Amino acid sequence: MTAEDVKRTNPIELDGETLRPEDVVAVARAGTPVAVTDDARERVRASRERVRDVVDSGEPVYGLNTGFGELVDERIPADQIQRLQTNLLRSHAAGAGRELTTEETRAMMVSRINALVKGYSGVREVVIDNLLTMLNEGVTPVVRSRGSLGASGDLAPLAHMSLVLIGEGEAVHGAGDERVRVSGDVALEAVGLEPLSLAPKEGLALINGTQLTVGLASLLVVDGERVIDAADAAGALTTEVTLGTTATSDTAIHDVRPHSGQQESAATVRALTSESEIVDAHRNCDRVQDAYSLRCLPQVHGAVRDALSHLRAGVEIELNSATDNPLVFPADSVDDRASGTDSAAVISGGNFHGQPLALRLEYARLALIDLGAISERRVDRILNPNLQEPHLPPFLAPESGLQSGYMIAQYTAAALLNECRSIGAASSDNTPVSGGQEDHVSMSAQAALNARRTLENVRRIVATEAICATQAAEYVEDAFDEELGVDEESSTSADGDQPHHLGLGGGTGSLYDCVRERVPPLEDDRVLDAELDAVATAIENGSVDTSLSEWLPS
Repeated sequence: MTAEDVKRTNPIELDGETLRPEDVVAVARAGTPVAVTDDARERVRASRERVRDVVDSGEPVYGLNTGFGELVDERIPADQIQRLQTNLLRSHAAGAGRELTTEETRAMMVSRINALVKGYSGVREVVIDNLLTMLNEGVTPVVRSRGSLGASGDLAPLAHMSLVLIGEGEAVHGAGDERVRVSGDVALEAVGLEPLSLAPKEGLALINGTQLTVGLASLLVVDGERVIDAADAAGALTTEVTLGTTATSDTAIHDVRPHSGQQESAATVRALTSESEIVDAHRNCDRVQDAYSLRCLPQVHGAVRDALSHLRAGVEIELNSATDNPLVFPADSVDDRASGTDSAAVISGGNFHGQPLALRLEYARLALIDLGAISERRVDRILNPNLQEPHLPPFLAPESGLQSGYMIAQYTAAALLNECRSIGAASSDNTPVSGGQEDHVSMSAQAALNARRTLENVRRIVATEAICATQAAEYVEDAFDEELGVDEESSTSADGDQPHHLGLGGGTGSLYDCVRERVPPLEDDRVLDAELDAVATAIENGSVDTSLSEWLPS
């Protein structure tokens, strides 16, 4: 059985309760298939029956037989309700800006399905099944990234996504070089689906919710945690190659200030640098203190960990929440029902409001900026001839002056950091819309897009540090050969076969190897951008975490 067969036989089961950010990443990036549990399907069917009861009663209910937003008081005749749902998708597909990437759209789709199968949205089972087929067969709607205010949810992006269900809009279908962009009806036909005619409430249920926000935030959580692991490792390697001390990660320090993130980053540095001959060789040197970018690594990185942990907690709740409006409940399960029948209560509320994620995303974005800032300072400490240790050549150039080495890599890191700092806070803005009916919005989707852009930049800054620290490791041996009594020209290992090399820690040595698989030692000036991209990609796809897994604390 091939790896593809295994993937196909082990879908992620959606039940509205247990979806994790890692599951979203697996579906969005790796194409892992999805299925819906039997219990969730039963809830979907029961919810749809409650909607039918309300529609049959003729009672005016928002989202079922009324207009939307400021037009809530406009009653829609029964024979026009299907047209109402179709018009809703068409009119709300008014996005702008770049198109979402495939992984961004797929993250939104899987989170939308999971919200619908909680059983409070009132859609038919066929809506769920068609979305599942689109995900599993690689039909990716073309979605514009701007237009959401994060209340009433991510309306415009979700409308672009949902158009394909009714055979409109555009989608990309296929894999690899065979991917083609086609109309919505052609995309459906390619996977054996017919365009849907939407039933009452289904249009609103599809577009009203926080699924772009939470999909992007899920990607951000996983990517952010990979970046902080890589930053801990790069910082630990920088500490070694600049002859800093790891005593600042001692448990005694962090036990008396027990922030969880701080303790975790300190434990990571201790684990990665264990067995380090470099650390042991200068443990009793004359240096009193290291610069803050080294000495305060656990405190700063730990605070970033705490921010990402706070975001993760919110994302895990949001992924498994009902966020559209109105929501449909059994009549006997609510205390105060605004409308409904003896069997069903339809309540119009505000679960679509993205503020719970918007504020956490802003917090995470600011934390990631600071991670980039401290990493960039360590890059400068490795390269800057006014700061670096005597064993390191200026800018790590073998022939400084004739060569520039990694000088401009630090320029780029500084430019990326400046861009991060120039990105404003989205969630502090508010622009009333819909004739004043929607007078406070969260801007959560923009907060997520801003945080994603920040993360991409910070990932490249951390990749720059990893590359520079790896190159600096090539020179560390020279700092100790005389002290250890090793003849550089004839130095050998204990078995007499190999040249002597002063050992890095187990984990930092693994990072060194991971970088060297992608970036050879710098012996002369060369073009660097592809190498920076390669290490950034290794951080993004988890290769760095995999290389460190043996050494990371459990």
